[in-house]
Amino acid sequence: MSILLDAGAFIAIESGYRPMARRFKGAQQSEIPLKTHGGVIAQVWRGGIRGQTRLARALRMVETVPLDDGLGRRAGMLLARCGLSDAIDAALVAMADHGDEIITSDPNDLAMLAAASQRSINITPL
Repeated sequence: MSILLDAGAFIAIESGYRPMARRFKGAQQSEIPLKTHGGVIAQVWRGGIRGQTRLARALRMVETVPLDDGLGRRAGMLLARCGLSDAIDAALVAMADHGDEIITSDPNDLAMLAAASQRSINITPL
């Protein structure tokens, strides 16, 4: 099992939102892998280390999967199945395995994408 993080999860970490910080720390202590992909990072990275210290620290502890051709195609298929258009969210679901958890600020769209993936993915709202 892994925990995947969307842009909202990283924004929560950066803003010092304590419940998200506790989830992040709990995952680390339990040695549950934290993952995201490069598109999510593009959504949140703006100023560099000085302006985004918490985010920079958090990113060092998260595995970043490349948003490559294969992941992009799987994401596109999910979007086609459910009629949505957010490729970044779809790629996050496409990289999830059965039993993974996605922490998100957009649980409705992620739940639709997870259902379209036909995998058991836990969608956890912030």
